Amino acid sequence: MILHLKRATSKQGVAILHLEGSIHTGPDCRRLENETDLLIGSKEHFVVFDFAHVTHIDSAAIGTIVRCYSKLKNSGGFLRLAGCTGMIERSMKLTQLHKVLEIYPDASAAIENFPPAK
Repeated sequence: MILHLKRATSKQGVAILHLEGSIHTGPDCRRLENETDLLIGSKEHFVVFDFAHVTHIDSAAIGTIVRCYSKLKNSGGFLRLAGCTGMIERSMKLTQLHKVLEIYPDASAAIENFPPAK
């Protein structure tokens, strides 16, 4: 399944990327990283990746998530993950990414209590 991205902004000013499909090496990873670059370029530094409708990720996707996290952190922002269940949740735990990134049950919970924008 092709990766679909939908960008939204919460009332709190947090950018939410709703992801749907699978995230695999190549174009999918580039799209996610490019979208993160666009968010940073438009001064949107507080971001949630919503995985509620993602069915599969590979190791390249894990690397892309880490790069996006680093870019946002270096820009003074934050990245949170939401909706990680099944294979996605297992991948986060297997790679220990859940110890680095904050993971929430859904996007609504993830947007709460973000630090104030700089």
